[in-house]
Amino acid sequence: MTSLITLVQPAPTGYPAYSLTFPCEPSTAETGRKLVRDALGVWHLEHLTDVAALIMSELIANAVTHTSCRSIRLTVGRPSATRVRVGVVDRAPARLPVLSRAGEDEESGRGLLLIDGIADRWGYDLHGPHRRPWGKAVWAELSVQGDQ
Repeated sequence: MTSLITLVQPAPTGYPAYSLTFPCEPSTAETGRKLVRDALGVWHLEHLTDVAALIMSELIANAVTHTSCRSIRLTVGRPSATRVRVGVVDRAPARLPVLSRAGEDEESGRGLLLIDGIADRWGYDLHGPHRRPWGKAVWAELSVQGDQ
């Protein structure tokens, strides 16, 4: 299996540290999990890999399900020395994420609820001019101080 990340001296912080664009389709989730594993490995934060990869998968699934975008940008960053941020950027600013509860019989609709339960915090940022944004980034953050 090849790495998505070229070996370079990792930046301790900075946002986004790793960012790649892929088709907005379900198969991109595997690539997103690989990007998370590679970035966290470079930062020696392997203890966050499973949770961060699950978050990335859910964010990609939401973009695939709720937007008509042809491509999405996957990001893994260190906005500070104590936090990791995993995100997905799409070109559907009108389709904002909403935390809701799915019914017992529904097979989907629990992604953001799951993210809300496992991330330290999550949210979204609109991109572009205030009156006419061109897209949004939906993200979740994890503390690097977890069980190592």
